[in-house]
Amino acid sequence: MSKLVVLCPGQGAQKAGMGKAWFDASPAAKAIFEEADAVLGDSLGLPLSEICFNDPNDEINKTNISQPAIYTCSVASWHGIREQGLEGEMVATAGLSLGEYTALHLAGVFSFADGLRLVAKRGQLMQTAAEEQESTMVAVIGDDEVALSFCDDATVGDEILVAANFNAPGQTVLSGSVAACDRVASMAEEKGVRATVLSVAGAFHSPFMAPAAYGMQEALEEATFCDPKMDVWSNVTAELHEPTSMKNRLVEQITGAVKWAQSCSAMATRYDGCSWHELAPSGVLRGLMRRVNRDVKVQPHDEPK
Repeated sequence: MSKLVVLCPGQGAQKAGMGKAWFDASPAAKAIFEEADAVLGDSLGLPLSEICFNDPNDEINKTNISQPAIYTCSVASWHGIREQGLEGEMVATAGLSLGEYTALHLAGVFSFADGLRLVAKRGQLMQTAAEEQESTMVAVIGDDEVALSFCDDATVGDEILVAANFNAPGQTVLSGSVAACDRVASMAEEKGVRATVLSVAGAFHSPFMAPAAYGMQEALEEATFCDPKMDVWSNVTAELHEPTSMKNRLVEQITGAVKWAQSCSAMATRYDGCSWHELAPSGVLRGLMRRVNRDVKVQPHDEPK
């Protein structure tokens, strides 16, 4: 039996229409969307499935909506893949930021419904934190050391600028004060890198998200976690999750850097010879893995085959 490694996308992978093909093709995937609609009710204004499939109010990019939407779409695609014949034993899973909740659910740490409630709370808290203080993020393509040097060189006074995402070699995202991020964009060419200020709600994975971290700590303290049934990789440490510290790592993740490149590099060595799969809405993580280790071939599952 083949051994499977499953990658779970995070915020930024969302798009209108996501999950619709799985809903139509797979009764198992359809059941996940129906359960999500029942759990969330009208808390998002419309049923989650309606937002995912049609996005009538152009809201799929809002943090409080995109996070539960991606989580649901990913889990639905996993059930659809299995229903349509993907065989093998899942030995490891990892998710980019939000996707870490999908990974933990797949590993049996909590039920789909309980995970959805946590993800919806997370999205709501992060959206609120982003609205409370103006902040943003900037992607730097090129030398990673140069990218990190901006955290000092591009800040003035009490401005904040920190590393938020180590996505792949030569692809680092910084997060913080708007003025500092704008300064990075203007300084980039002379430093030999490219920089683009991102269109995001706020400075995720930075101290600006501290209020969201406090709120999630309370929510996670009330949640029941089981020990994972397989390897699950932590964004914060780029190492395997320990059952006794999973909740702490999820709190730290909100204000700390996502070490995705480091995790993928370690996983590529540890799971050499395994079959790699990326859940819907897919494509982003496959592209990042190409930059980390071109020998690892990730199969996307954006739609049924």
